[in-house]
Amino acid sequence: MKGISFAGLATFALIVTVPFSNQIPGVANIWHSESAYAQNIKTQALQLRLEAEKQVIAQDQQGKQSHKWQPLKGQAVVRPGDVLRYTLSGENQSDRPVKNLALNQPIPKGMVYVLKSADVNNNGKITYSIDGGRSFVENPTVKVTLPDSKVETKPAPAIAYTHIRLQVPSVAAKTTVKATYQTQVR
Repeated sequence: MKGISFAGLATFALIVTVPFSNQIPGVANIWHSESAYAQNIKTQALQLRLEAEKQVIAQDQQGKQSHKWQPLKGQAVVRPGDVLRYTLSGENQSDRPVKNLALNQPIPKGMVYVLKSADVNNNGKITYSIDGGRSFVENPTVKVTLPDSKVETKPAPAIAYTHIRLQVPSVAAKTTVKATYQTQVR
């Protein structure tokens, strides 16, 4: 695989679950506008934005390396080994708090989640799925059969992660919740 077009990465879906008084929100297509709105009948609105950056390693004249993040736009190309940082922002544009916000993000095909890279503000909780998004836990584990036939439970390897769930108990009116996580191109 020589490279992956960033436009191809945009094909993975942003799955949003925003329980506003048990109403099902509508979500606009974020890939045309780079943002989406989740809104219910009571006119509570959450504008969602997903952005991606590629880690660039530079070396100064003394040989010291520095890491920077370069925004990916348009037909950007990434190569195996490149690290991408995704930033998911949800702006509550209403005059009321949004309660029990849950945002599910699939790990794109051709990518591996960078362990312990996820972060969310607003007292958010991060859980992970290794079964295609059917269940989520804080520390996924797998059963491994050892050479002596004993079965042992071990932390799931990064390649097993399929989804990240970001749960925020409340997003106050006129504020923004922000989460980041990283993946590496296979």
